[in-house]
Amino acid sequence: MAFLEDGNHTEVNEFILLGLTDDPVLRIILFTIILCIYLVTVSGNLSTILLITVSSQLHHPMYFFLRHLASLDIGYSSSVTPNMLVNFLVEKNTISYIGCGIQLSSAAFFGTAECFLLATMAYDRFVAICNPLLYSTKMCKQTCVQLVVGSYIGGFLNASFAIVSFFSFLFCGPNRINHFYCDFFPLVELSCSDINVSVVATSFFSASVTIITMFVIAISYAYILITILKMRSTEGRHKAFSTCTSHLTAVILFYGTVTFIYVIPKSNYSTDQNKVASVFYIVVIPMLNPLIYSLKNNEIKGALRRQLGKKTF
Repeated sequence: MAFLEDGNHTEVNEFILLGLTDDPVLRIILFTIILCIYLVTVSGNLSTILLITVSSQLHHPMYFFLRHLASLDIGYSSSVTPNMLVNFLVEKNTISYIGCGIQLSSAAFFGTAECFLLATMAYDRFVAICNPLLYSTKMCKQTCVQLVVGSYIGGFLNASFAIVSFFSFLFCGPNRINHFYCDFFPLVELSCSDINVSVVATSFFSASVTIITMFVIAISYAYILITILKMRSTEGRHKAFSTCTSHLTAVILFYGTVTFIYVIPKSNYSTDQNKVASVFYIVVIPMLNPLIYSLKNNEIKGALRRQLGKKTF
């Protein structure tokens, strides 16, 4: 899709992604590293999905949410990484106007849905530790499905705001995006139309998602901490805390990077730092999540050993 010429406005049919670097040697090195990370991301998350699906011992709400988190990580990384890999191999990486909009909305959908799902997982741990006798009632299958569907709806709404804003922009000048994918704010810098309403609406919704989900996570873990400290048994404390460490690690990694990119004033860091942070939370974190949960969760390790034992037998 392109805008028609209007006065001195030039029609824009495609964008040029400048990528991470112009150094040909560094491009090959980064291509190899990021390709390996992407392959580990897809295989690791697919293995998590498969293991939770086939292991009856993991048919619990926590692993139901973890299976969807793995699906979102695959989608999130796949919305950006393949195109970034192409960027390392070609001299000029172009993306069509429609393709840019799809990439923007896809990243917004998966990223926002992951925020809501991480908050849902924090609530699940809160109920499990603070109200264990009511856990099976409060976290029944219907409730779990509703919470997951709500996470996807939140992602869809944010993606809708992003795509509507994108198609409302008028691009009439340079089409070089100083990033490795079609992120919202680099596109805003290229727009020559009145973008105030779109930027405010999209920023408000995105900020609301971040604040609300972080609030839910913070309150959940505050109650969890209070409950753990009240436990008299050291073994009980350790067991309760061990069920939260994986999720808490994933939350700190994800929200720490998102806060750096979208909350800290942009005058405090460079565009290159923004790119590196984006690589971390779009490419690296989806790879780390299955490793974090598998290495820190005895039930997953036990289920994996049982499945491997069956195959060996």
